[in-house]
Amino acid sequence: MAAGDPCVEASASAAPQDIVTIIVCSSCRDATGTDARPRPGEVLASATRAQNTASDVRVEEVECLGNCKRRLSAALTKPGAWSYVFGDLRPEAAGDLVAGAQLFHTSTDGLLPWRGRPDSLKRGLVARIPPLALFKDKT
Repeated sequence: MAAGDPCVEASASAAPQDIVTIIVCSSCRDATGTDARPRPGEVLASATRAQNTASDVRVEEVECLGNCKRRLSAALTKPGAWSYVFGDLRPEAAGDLVAGAQLFHTSTDGLLPWRGRPDSLKRGLVARIPPLALFKDKT
């Protein structure tokens, strides 16, 4: 993200442990598999970034989340908490990702609450990944 990007500037004011990151797969294609640009994943990432106004949420893009059978894909993560991967999203789900990230930010137990979660994030759940700190003392 470029300097001057409102998402970067807004995120700078929150402590790193308080930040929820929305990770959007920018390489996701539509069901036809076309290479046309912008790809639906790029559209979802741009729309998510445009809808995010929270200082405690940032939006990042990655080339591939490896969830191609359930494209469009995105993930929510925050330090010390579980991470969530979603699929079967639509470009219109940008608002749901932002709402889910804000709900996740308010969580005190490191879990994304089911109640209040947008429907696309309920139906589209692919995986819930535990925080690595959960395993550090078990070796």
